[in-house]
Amino acid sequence: MADTKSNALSASGYYGANAEGKRILAVSAALELIAARASSSTPFNLEPEINNLSKYADQIQEAINKK
Repeated sequence: MADTKSNALSASGYYGANAEGKRILAVSAALELIAARASSSTPFNLEPEINNLSKYADQIQEAINKK
């Protein structure tokens, strides 16, 4: 699993990015998750998800930085 994480983050450019670039990648990942959820057949309200976008990006970055 660690190799998969490392490969995915290397491919995305995460490890070589500066702080702003890492944030952009985390926000992009959060938007992809929101988009996937929005495309499901379950009823979905976009506004709360967009309001939580920064929180989701924070959580993604925290998860990446855990050792």
